[in-house]
Amino acid sequence: MAYNASGGAVPDWLNKGDNAWQMISATLVGLQSVPGLVILYGSIVKKKWAVNSAFMALYAFAAVVLCWVSWAYKMSFGDELLPFWGRAGPALGQKFLLKEAALPNSTQYHDNGTLETPMIAPLYPMATMVWFQCVFAAITVILLAGSVLGRMNFKAWMMFVPLWLTFSYTVGAFSLWGGGFLFHWGVMDYSGGYVIHLSSGIAGFTAAYWVGPRVKKDRERFPPNNVVLTLAGSGLLWMGWAGFNGGDPYAANTDSSMAVLNTNICAATSLLVWTWLDVIFFNKPSVIGAVQGMITGLVCITPAAGLVQGWAAIVMGVLSGSVPWFTMMIVDKRWRLLTAVDDTLGVVHTHAVAGFLGGILTGIFAEPQLCALFLPVTNSRGVVYGGLQVFKQIVCGLFIIGWNIVVTSIICVAIQFVIPLRMPEEQLLIGDDAVHGEEAYALWGDGELYDVTKHELYSDNDASQTRFPSSGATQVV
Repeated sequence: MAYNASGGAVPDWLNKGDNAWQMISATLVGLQSVPGLVILYGSIVKKKWAVNSAFMALYAFAAVVLCWVSWAYKMSFGDELLPFWGRAGPALGQKFLLKEAALPNSTQYHDNGTLETPMIAPLYPMATMVWFQCVFAAITVILLAGSVLGRMNFKAWMMFVPLWLTFSYTVGAFSLWGGGFLFHWGVMDYSGGYVIHLSSGIAGFTAAYWVGPRVKKDRERFPPNNVVLTLAGSGLLWMGWAGFNGGDPYAANTDSSMAVLNTNICAATSLLVWTWLDVIFFNKPSVIGAVQGMITGLVCITPAAGLVQGWAAIVMGVLSGSVPWFTMMIVDKRWRLLTAVDDTLGVVHTHAVAGFLGGILTGIFAEPQLCALFLPVTNSRGVVYGGLQVFKQIVCGLFIIGWNIVVTSIICVAIQFVIPLRMPEEQLLIGDDAVHGEEAYALWGDGELYDVTKHELYSDNDASQTRFPSSGATQVV
């Protein structure tokens, strides 16, 4: 009975396997953010910023969900308003959400006007498509936050999230995925190397410039407060990438399987290469370095996941483990622009550099048969197979970079007229307790303000609880 139509809940066009995989993929991507990046951000920063960093990620996720269904989904995947932008509108009514999913501007035509590839119309309801694309939008904003952790005014962040989603993310999504001019030109971005990673890296770096740096003490020494939890968060990020790249064919098909395998090949290779470089040059295998290498591998393969062969995924892993390592460890300390801007987690390296690198390598290694399984433009191929795709990839990357620099700057300047982008100095010195009135751990030190009138000093033992009056010295029991 589960496979029979009943009351209209199982229409003829519904493929239950595709629908199940797409909802699972969306859930996996959602888990990358909540709790994945919430845990990662809360643990990789200095202890006094654990709550603030985790909460910035959680708040962004919730804010994006509401904005997405209210207006941003149709700006990204709806009817065309401009060649790079869809027409805004809500995605909330059952009439819209229960019909078969479709991207109305995705039909591809030859230059002579004849049909090249039909409109994208997956075999599941619009509700599945809306949610799947929503979690991609949410993780993009959360990745951006990594550049401004440890000093951005939370109230300014509350304003920034919907503005950036509306005026930046939707443009990249529609242009490359929703049937915009880059989609029809044949640019390859399988799962978001440009739409998500390049844009978040460039926008994060730009926002970091406008927000300003952390306090000197934090910038000089910013150790993670819990490396084991950092590994837990990064593990959720890695495993969740199966949905990130495996869900983008919009079906549980052979190309989806190829994408998932390539994702893991590239990530593993990149992690190993980054670790080897740390051992060769610093004589120590760094856990945080391994996490960075894992992330750059995942980012680099994202635009190519279902478009390249396994051997190419290994080559991309070698490059994603070495090129961003070089920019982060060497160039970042020597180029004045990079040293002047305080990019807290180095998002410009792990996402912008790795994302652009992945996009270019896609233009080199994209295999024609795999391209035919996914892309709207027929006969697409990389340089290795006699194509000129890499030129399109570079042009698209420059467009995404330029758009994000300009729009992010305008948003930050506009917010400054309403509220400061950077926290006041007294909050920067104290951290979570001053900003939220909450702290991650029941431990004291690291510059936090311990208010004995609020917290009191006490000791627990088997017999009784002994409270101590306020005094000039800390009493340890």
